[in-house]
Amino acid sequence: MLRMIRAVFVVFLFAGPAAAAEPTMGEIMNAVVAVHSEIRPNARTIETLGPSRTASGVLIGGDGLVLTIGYVIMEANKVEVITREGVRSPADFLAYDHDSGFGLLRARQPLGVAPLQLGDSGGLKEGARLLAVSVGLGIPITPVQVVSRRPFAGYWEYLLDSAIFTMPPHREYGGAALIDESGQLVGIGSLLINDAPGPGTGAFGNMFIPVEVLKPVLEQLIAKGRTRAPAKPWLGVYTQEMEGQLVISKLAVDGPGERAGLRRGEIILGVDGHKVTGMIDFFRKVRARGDAGAEVPLDILSPDPAADIAVRKVAIRSADRHGWLKLED
Repeated sequence: MLRMIRAVFVVFLFAGPAAAAEPTMGEIMNAVVAVHSEIRPNARTIETLGPSRTASGVLIGGDGLVLTIGYVIMEANKVEVITREGVRSPADFLAYDHDSGFGLLRARQPLGVAPLQLGDSGGLKEGARLLAVSVGLGIPITPVQVVSRRPFAGYWEYLLDSAIFTMPPHREYGGAALIDESGQLVGIGSLLINDAPGPGTGAFGNMFIPVEVLKPVLEQLIAKGRTRAPAKPWLGVYTQEMEGQLVISKLAVDGPGERAGLRRGEIILGVDGHKVTGMIDFFRKVRARGDAGAEVPLDILSPDPAADIAVRKVAIRSADRHGWLKLED
């Protein structure tokens, strides 16, 4: 039955003659591997992401280089790669890039599969037909369409200028490969969301990180574990957009926001007197203050009616998030 489903998917997406150099469907599926990690006991992200994590990854280099979603290997002290044929190899953590959300690792032993090539994600437009491919217990392949290219903001101070949003949803999205019509990798799965076509639509789909943001920094990540660009300012302030307001939902333990005295439930009105209109606008205004270490003055509204001053100014000395995470022993 599964072979029949796969065949239908291939006909749906890859109708027409294929170039000789293009990978077969079997080669594409084999290049998508399972990534399993065990997390350091003192990791900052255990509470939210758990002590062990499993997702998909994609072999992108003949030397065992695997691209995955960063949260599956962030703060890991042990990582293993497993192929679809059951070949297992320990892997070395190479990089976690907070700016893009990508993670890189290298298998220590040959996996016996061919890598995929990075495609042109910058040219993807709404309506483009693709395949989402993963490993796991469910159906590993979903034919999808691009329904939106737009900025995406995550509450953990994450901002992508042009994320890829697809429908229908692929349930095993973490680290899943987004494959174009030539069999090349154009994105890595990050999230299941409920507004894929646009804000307020209530339509479930996935957010994929485009490989266009990886290409300029890939060699830097392999060599140094991070890019040469100065770290962006991080506040350790997690927010939610609620009824048109930006509300502090959580503070990173021992992060800059907590040290500055911010409190859960307070509302961020602006940055240095400039009103913020949402999470994307907030992150852009914070980053406009400078690199990590820059002072970021926030305009804070306290919901506590007993507060002496309802609106207060809070100056936060931003930090480099990599220094806060437990990425190394």
